Amino acid sequence: MAYNFKECNRDQVYLLPPSLQEWLPPNDLAWLIIDALAEIDLSTFYRKYRPDGRGQAAFEPSMMVALLLYAYSHGIRSSREIEKLCERDIGFKVVAANQVPDHCTISRFRKDSGPLLKDLFNQILKLCKEAGLVKVGVVALDGSKVKANAALEANRTYGHIEREVQRMLDEAEARDAEEDRQYGPDKRGDELPAELADRTSRKARFSACKKRLEQEAAEKAAEQQSKIEDRKAEEAETGTKKRGRKPQEPDPRASSDAKANVTDPDSRIMKTRNGYVQGYNSQAVVTEEQIIIAAEVTNQENDYDQLHPMLKTAQENLKEIAPRKTPKIKTAIADAGFASNANFAAEKPEGPELLIATRKDWKQRQEAAESPPPRGRIPKCLTPRQRMERKLQTKRGRALYKKRGQTVEAVFGQIKDNRGIRSFMRRGIEACSEEWKLICATHNLLKLWRSGKGIAAQVAV
Repeated sequence: MAYNFKECNRDQVYLLPPSLQEWLPPNDLAWLIIDALAEIDLSTFYRKYRPDGRGQAAFEPSMMVALLLYAYSHGIRSSREIEKLCERDIGFKVVAANQVPDHCTISRFRKDSGPLLKDLFNQILKLCKEAGLVKVGVVALDGSKVKANAALEANRTYGHIEREVQRMLDEAEARDAEEDRQYGPDKRGDELPAELADRTSRKARFSACKKRLEQEAAEKAAEQQSKIEDRKAEEAETGTKKRGRKPQEPDPRASSDAKANVTDPDSRIMKTRNGYVQGYNSQAVVTEEQIIIAAEVTNQENDYDQLHPMLKTAQENLKEIAPRKTPKIKTAIADAGFASNANFAAEKPEGPELLIATRKDWKQRQEAAESPPPRGRIPKCLTPRQRMERKLQTKRGRALYKKRGQTVEAVFGQIKDNRGIRSFMRRGIEACSEEWKLICATHNLLKLWRSGKGIAAQVAV
């Protein structure tokens, strides 16, 4: 008796279909990206190329944009990995039109076209709006710490940085003096070492770190001086001295213990649930349909200063994608990271209603489970924080706040867990901001693809 197995013949010769349209099913993500880019104005990507056609032929910019969008949608960001997949993956072959750009070309295009790729966010958001996916009655915003392309161990104290910069300057001066003796003051001689000549060298990064720490020290000194002057003015007005410890005199010098990262000076040490990381604080405003309508990157660890700038950016994006009839954000939900007395008191009648947690989520849920919803009108004697606490404990407040876990928290989970994007590939806050916009744009593309409304309907504008 013989086994009934499917034949495993690795010597079998297969003939792939000669038409690219037959390589993938019609509802594949690759076709959505290709069709969507056909509806988007990509003329800005062509401006850096010669219009007369001279010089070595370059890869089509629209193809390179589609390739990056398709790769990022699958959580693949390594330029070497993208190059490999262009050789062996059917989806990548279709998007790249059976071409194989090398990893240097892919990396260079991503870097040089960073600001233009950043602008794609609003154009893709417009496609989502035309598909009926952008409804902003209720939005949620949050920040998530994303690792920088730098090690936590690369932080150095101000004293170490100052000594290192001085050593490099002394080395350069000694080298100049040696060349003057060898070649004379009017001759150039040999070039400086790469460490001293390269603008992106270690010396430049050390100088950037030193400048940043000095600037932060000067800002803290100015803030401290302002507190001292306010205290003196209050004492002069009341005629009595305030009790308690007096503010210390400001010191504009950077502390020798202050730290900065010499790999990515713009990044900061961020506290997460799993410990400390070197990274950035990535912000997002998300609708109930999990569409990201605003995305920004900051190096401030706390979220509370990002509340109103993010809501303003979200409303500006909505105005850009729908200038005639701009939808208004009615309610904005945020966790305790955005809690501050200034944010509680900043709610205006003409602006969106704010629902900001006053304590951590588990404490918020515990209080909701243990105490019944309040009844009656809100007493006028309550502080802004107390009024926010009472609003969150109402039936309506509890129902609205639950939506935060279904919206913005789910979006960060899809980006970090499903696609595996937990760190930035590029360095510097501007470059990371460009990459974050690209990550969020591909998230919206995936939502558009999974909406099930058909490719032709989704890209109709």
